[in-house]
Amino acid sequence: MKNNEVAAMTGTVKDILTAEKAGAALQSNTSVQLQAGKGIVGDRYYSAQGTFSKALEDDLDFEITLIEQEQIEAFNQKTGLDYSAADFRRNVVTSGIDLNQLEGKEFTVGAIRLKGIRLCEPCAYLSGLLGPEVMQHMVNKAGLRAQILIDGKIQVSDKVNPI
Repeated sequence: MKNNEVAAMTGTVKDILTAEKAGAALQSNTSVQLQAGKGIVGDRYYSAQGTFSKALEDDLDFEITLIEQEQIEAFNQKTGLDYSAADFRRNVVTSGIDLNQLEGKEFTVGAIRLKGIRLCEPCAYLSGLLGPEVMQHMVNKAGLRAQILIDGKIQVSDKVNPI
């Protein structure tokens, strides 16, 4: 995909998911407050309660994760499983945008600026929760880890746009 094609992409926030503690079920939110350098207020990684909080404390990419609804649907179709977006344990569920193209780039969710740091690949923890099919079918499709560049609120139906 060329840079002008990336700039033409626009996605939409379909859901925002958070959990207060590691291993807790993710809860759907209509809006959340983001804090640069810290994460989503009320989420497990904001309060350093996430499964990988210790391992990620020096990284820039623990603040927020995104995943495409289309990739979840394709996974379910290929495997015959029926997982929800919350089962994949990412924070923001999008549609209409190729998140892989935002790796290393700045983008907005609503009025808030983020930077895609690296792909959020499936891991042994997620595979343990959902099964080995995750490792087989979700490599390079399991989302994007991003850094929050400015504080503010995002909400369901916000647009996702490359800068």
